[in-house]
Amino acid sequence: MEQMIAKSQGIWPFGGGYTIVQAFTATSTWTCPSGVTSVDYLVVAGGGGGGGGGGNGAGNPGGGGGGAGGYRTGSGLNVTAGTDYTIVVGAGGAFGTNSNSSSSGGNSSISGSPISNDPSISNASGTASSISGTTLTVGGTVTNTFYAGMTLSGTNVSSGTLITAYGTGTGGAGTYTVNISQTVSSTTITGALSGVNSFGGGGGGGYIAPQAGSSGGSGGGAAAGSTPRSGGTGNTPNTTPSQGNSGGSNNGGVPYHGGGGGGAGVAGTAGGSAGSGSGGNGIQGPSFAASYGSSGPGGTPATGYFSGGGGAGYRSAGSNTSGGIGGGGSGSSVSLNNATAGGTNTGGGGGGASYDASSGAAGGSGIVILKYTVPSQTVFVFKGTTTWKCPTGVTSVDYLVVAGGGGGGSTGGSNGYGGGGGGAGGYRTGSALSVSSTGGPNSDGVYTVTVGAGGPGSTTQAATGTVGYDSTFSTITSKGGGGGGSASTATTGGSGGSGGGGAWPGNGGTASTSPSGQGNAGGNAPGGAPNYGGGGGGGSNLTGSPVSGLGKAGTSTTGGNGGDGISSSISGSSVTYAGGGGGGTAFGGTAGTGGPGGGGNAGTAGGNNPGSPGSANTGGGGGGGSYQTAAGNGGTGGSGIVIIKINQ
Repeated sequence: MEQMIAKSQGIWPFGGGYTIVQAFTATSTWTCPSGVTSVDYLVVAGGGGGGGGGGNGAGNPGGGGGGAGGYRTGSGLNVTAGTDYTIVVGAGGAFGTNSNSSSSGGNSSISGSPISNDPSISNASGTASSISGTTLTVGGTVTNTFYAGMTLSGTNVSSGTLITAYGTGTGGAGTYTVNISQTVSSTTITGALSGVNSFGGGGGGGYIAPQAGSSGGSGGGAAAGSTPRSGGTGNTPNTTPSQGNSGGSNNGGVPYHGGGGGGAGVAGTAGGSAGSGSGGNGIQGPSFAASYGSSGPGGTPATGYFSGGGGAGYRSAGSNTSGGIGGGGSGSSVSLNNATAGGTNTGGGGGGASYDASSGAAGGSGIVILKYTVPSQTVFVFKGTTTWKCPTGVTSVDYLVVAGGGGGGSTGGSNGYGGGGGGAGGYRTGSALSVSSTGGPNSDGVYTVTVGAGGPGSTTQAATGTVGYDSTFSTITSKGGGGGGSASTATTGGSGGSGGGGAWPGNGGTASTSPSGQGNAGGNAPGGAPNYGGGGGGGSNLTGSPVSGLGKAGTSTTGGNGGDGISSSISGSSVTYAGGGGGGTAFGGTAGTGGPGGGGNAGTAGGNNPGSPGSANTGGGGGGGSYQTAAGNGGTGGSGIVIIKINQ
């Protein structure tokens, strides 16, 4: 009966299979499942923050409302099964304080092959540009506009280099932050945007110049003031269809009233003699996004609307200027300093401050939602945190949940000893886990999938490596791996899914008992001189005699090897996960190797060498550092993974 109803609603393909809705509320990775060739999408950027007010009396005007994050939706976007796609979810812009303008929201995007360059956005270039570390300096003749999220190319520019933030540059000449540290001498550097991009909402203007709203996906509203100012321009950069609208202008006179932020559906209202401008309304999203977003007109429906603009700050006591439908925050009223933030994961703009309040409110974060059809018994691989909506008719899944590995231990800065290897992330697998299209925490079939990051390695003798982060699906939680012990203070390995190895003379950490069976203890480090081997981190394998997943003890001449991980074929091929990190040494000897399953090797013996990181999406522990004359830091643990397989 469920399947018949689903077919009548257009969510059960007559050719067989299931319709999947997957939402990303933070930056992540989407692995395209087998059999999927295209997706429908909604990409909403972060909303701009509300502008700051005067904060000290009736003569100081209030701030403009933040513009909504850009709104883009479409269908039939071609994708390739087995390919990892980068999902970026823009943060809301910071609010303005003490009469200053606020910040624009962050961009959201989907990118990866075969999604081509965004045809709406022209490539940018600077003929005399360079990179030093993570700072890009754009100079020379600049053509078109540089945006955060652009992929850079040019002579000696590292593959995969992206602009991640603006510095002094805001599209033209100036500085920007990039994701890969490198050195590139002056040359022509080109920026291109790939995939589908929505741009952050413009920040609302503040009382102190510039009072105009900033441009963006939707423009921010202008601050109130005696000089006429315009709201920021929406749909910047230009996309087809439009991603948003302009912010409202101020009235340029007494009484001072600023403009509301633009919304995806309607421009922000201009300030006038009767009051400050309200935020422009957003748009009701596609039907597959109905469980997300904010409420509609009159609160009905309860969800499903996105990208409303923020209201401007107001001059009358007890009054608030409304934000736009779709998560727009309301502007502050006099004496209450009660501007509200844009709705989380709606792209709503933040409300502006009133004239006697110093601070506006932050913009709301964005969201990316995908809809696609999969064959029955499809495998879903999650390499980053997301949500998964259970299709109608699915009642159980098989699962693998691996947590992030623990960071390796440090050698210490003087008279050092080998650092302990990080413990593997907890490993849990099983079959026929009950799920439902009416299950999950909100009884709407939406399940949160959390993929734990690896713990950073230790950089000091006073602390173990950091414990890895938990991974979760439904009722299944795997615990992060324990950090490796560090010489010569925090010598005992940390506890976790698997325990971290000890540093001389400490013991290894214990494996988690909540529940038990996720992994093994880390190796002890009793060896002493001459090479003070650290213990290997525990791995997940529970078989063998002695158990192969136990972290191996360090000796006087060797670091302990990391414990073995376990192989799983749930993804369709055999992959080994959750191996422990190797233990380091001092003054030579033989450094420990990481266990099968992504465990990082210890730092190379005979030098001041850091441990290797655990492999990404394996839950492997980070390797311990090795010492010669100065500190060797621990390696970072490998991130975890969650895999589920639908049962018919």
